[in-house]
Amino acid sequence: MEEILRTIVENLVDNKEAVSIEKEEGDFKDIYKIKVDQSEMGKIIGRQGKIAQSIRTLAKSLGAKEKRKVDVEFVD
Repeated sequence: MEEILRTIVENLVDNKEAVSIEKEEGDFKDIYKIKVDQSEMGKIIGRQGKIAQSIRTLAKSLGAKEKRKVDVEFVD
């Protein structure tokens, strides 16, 4: 899952080295915290949050295959 998220985010931003993804595991829920350069946060969120929502939807779909709840947070 982390590799897929990293691939998506790195293709959206210019500074690929500034991308970091942290995973917090719970019993049945995983939280992925994505951090990018502050100047490129708008590219990840998109207009009216559509890109961010699409990333969350994809992550939740992949998590459902593994019977895990997944949440994606974008951190400053």
